Formats: sequence, structure tokens, C-alpha cells
Amino acid sequence: MREQELDRVVVAACTPKTHEDVFKKVLYEAGLSPSMLEFVNIREHNSFVHMMDAENALEMAKDIIRGAVAKARLLEEVPRILLPVNPSVLVIGGGISGIQAALEVAKNGFKVYLVEKSPTIGGRMAMLDRTFPTNDCAI
Repeated sequence: MREQELDRVVVAACTPKTHEDVFKKVLYEAGLSPSMLEFVNIREHNSFVHMMDAENALEMAKDIIRGAVAKARLLEEVPRILLPVNPSVLVIGGGISGIQAALEVAKNGFKVYLVEKSPTIGGRMAMLDRTFPTNDCAI
């Protein structure tokens, strides 16, 4: 990349979920902004869809890649800004799910604000007398 003085990278591969972070890290380590990466998914968006027509699939892959190269020419650097984070969480809803979410987040060291619109917590569970399958008291 340095030898060729490259300032953009286009990757045509499988889903970006699998490899995009790896390529962004490579760009960063090479001194380029990770925002200079254009990633196109030719496996799921082309090869799998057109597997019975290899010749047209190849032509379509070429078109997709040409489009990615054209888009890469227009990429602009996205500045990275580090901001302080307030380690607190707002959980809306004091039902069973909301209470469980609040407990899990609090276990990880976050201050939790649990907001419930009704005067009591428990949601629908508070309306039940017994729970299935143990027949335990719901309250």
C-alpha cells in the first residue's frame, strides 16, 4: 500500500460482517483512515443468487466491483472523535424484562435509571397469581 501510494481499498468478498473489521485494522495500521475502505459482498449478493448462471454471475460481479471502485473515489475521511462516556443507562419499562435488564447492566458497573409509567413495577407479571410450570407465587 505504501509502495503504490494507495489511499483507498476496495474489497470484494463475502459478508462484511466476517472480514470488514480486519481490513479496517489493516488500513489503520498502514496509516490510512478506516473510512477509506469500500467493501462489497459478491458472495451473498451475487454468487449465491446466480449460482446456476456462472457466466452472468461473473459479469455481474465485475459490474458490482466497478461500482465499488467508482464509489471509493468519492470516499471522504470520517474524523474519529473520542468523547467521555457517562457510565449510566436508562431502562424504560419496569416489567420482568426491564427489571432483568437493569439488574444485568448494574452488575457490570453502570448506574441504572429504571423508569416505569405505572405506580408499581412487575408489568404483566404483577397481575398473575401463579406461574407455570412450577405453580409458584408470581409476586
